[in-house]
Amino acid sequence: MDDPTAEAATVTVRILDQSYLVRSSLDRAELQRLADYVQGKMRTITTQTPHGDLVRVAVLAALNIADDYFRCREHRTDRDRVIRERTAEIEAVVDRAIRVSLPPSDDSANA
Repeated sequence: MDDPTAEAATVTVRILDQSYLVRSSLDRAELQRLADYVQGKMRTITTQTPHGDLVRVAVLAALNIADDYFRCREHRTDRDRVIRERTAEIEAVVDRAIRVSLPPSDDSANA
């Protein structure tokens, strides 16, 4: 989440009507975007379980966010595999095209 070379700043974010001081090297807008995402997940859970305590809501939100992350990572892995396969196919086509376009070698004249 943090860039170790960037200078950290303290930013206040609000999640479920609670203020949190967060020290991060992310810029304020990016940190707010993350807080808004967490807020959205927690709000969704509180509407589904209105009597849940904050810790339970936070744990359920963390599980939902982890699920989002793992799905994205799996999608990226699948996409990377497809890209590698297509790249290999293109390389094979280019190699064949080069072989077809080159004149035959004159190795028999040297024998």
